[in-house]
Amino acid sequence: MKRLIYVIAAVLLTASCGIYSFSGTSIQPDVKTISIPYVEYKALRVNPSLSNLMTEALQDKFRKLTSLEQVEMDADLDLVCEITGYDTKATAVTADEFAAQTRLTVTVNVVFTNKKYPEDDVKKSFSAYEDFDSNLSLDAVEAGLCDSIVEKLVEDIFNATVAQW
Repeated sequence: MKRLIYVIAAVLLTASCGIYSFSGTSIQPDVKTISIPYVEYKALRVNPSLSNLMTEALQDKFRKLTSLEQVEMDADLDLVCEITGYDTKATAVTADEFAAQTRLTVTVNVVFTNKKYPEDDVKKSFSAYEDFDSNLSLDAVEAGLCDSIVEKLVEDIFNATVAQW
C-alpha cells in the first residue's frame, strides 16, 4: 500500500511540474504553438533537395516529440534556419598524396525565438559531417550522407532549443 502511495505521489509531482516531459523537452505549459518556416539555402555549393529534407525533418521531429501545434505565423516559438555551408574536403591523405577519405559538412544557422520566455532564445550555428571513400563520387553517396547529416543536425537543434541541453 505504501508503495502505491509513493508511486501516485511521484506521478502527481511529475505531472504538476509541467515543464518536463518524457521526451526530454522543457517547454513551459503555456507555450502551445511553433512556427518552422522553410529552411533557406544560402550555401555556395548547391544541393537542390537539402532545404526540403531539412524542413521536413525539423517539422517531423517537433510533431513527434512535442505537443506543440505547428502554425504559419504568430507562434509562441519561431525556429528559423538557413543552410549556410555545404562543403567537401579531403580528410585522409595517403602516402602517394591522394585523398583516401572526403568529408561532406553541412552548416546551419539557427535563430530560435521564444516570445513568452525570451531568456530561452537561441542564436547558433550547427555543423555535422559524414566521411566517404574518395574513390566514390559525391553524386553516388550524396543522398545517404545528407540523410545522416540532417538527422544529426535536427537532433542537435532540437536539443538546443526545446530540450535545452
